[in-house]
Amino acid sequence: MAKSDKVILVTGGSRGIGAAVSRKAAALGHVVVVNYAGNAEAAEAVVSDIRSAGGNALAVQADVQNEADVLNLFAAADGLGTLAGLVNNAGVVDHPQRVDEMSAARLARMFSVNVIGSFLCAREAVRRMSTRHGGKGGAIVNLGSAASKLGAPNQYVDYAAAKGAIDSMTVGLALEVAEEGVRVNAVRPGIIDTEIHASGGLPDRVARIRSKLPMKRAGTADEVADAILWLLSDKSSYTTGAILDVSGGRAILP
Repeated sequence: MAKSDKVILVTGGSRGIGAAVSRKAAALGHVVVVNYAGNAEAAEAVVSDIRSAGGNALAVQADVQNEADVLNLFAAADGLGTLAGLVNNAGVVDHPQRVDEMSAARLARMFSVNVIGSFLCAREAVRRMSTRHGGKGGAIVNLGSAASKLGAPNQYVDYAAAKGAIDSMTVGLALEVAEEGVRVNAVRPGIIDTEIHASGGLPDRVARIRSKLPMKRAGTADEVADAILWLLSDKSSYTTGAILDVSGGRAILP
């Protein structure tokens, strides 16, 4: 099969927001690299859905905090064609804790996956897309969180801080590569009904706080994915360094 000039790489693409982005990007004609850390079955299910709908996708295992894995991930993308976009979606939360209860191991994991992983992937994307490196341009969309503004006290201050770093990275990198054909933006979701809450030990979180949300409901992965796809597209061609809140108006953290 001929190589594509519309390759999109989605980290953490096997579940939640990443899976929604992968499916929607493929429906728009992109070849999608569906990255996953450990759940091969879930990633292959996303790929199967895409292929069944007539699209093209490839599942690639990589732990984004591991530089060698990131290099292999982008090499796999290179095999499909020209990278046009990166969605820095892979991330982790942990069980609710106060800062005075957090271990160094927890903090290291939180920042290694959420921050260092995003930097490594952005680095490799820029090396491919920037005109400074002979690329044809492209777009990066980072996944932030409303927690970066809210602080997540008594729950995930470490996660909120990691996502605050993503806010800063988005603005700084956007300015760094603005004249090199690469746009860098972020989406900051609020309470979204995905399995990430269960991975943080709060499987009932959405149901528990729904009534406290301004719109009295959580958002969906598809709603966040639509915002991401707009930022990846030429429809947002004059948008860079922007951080788009997709949070249903949420202003306080219960």
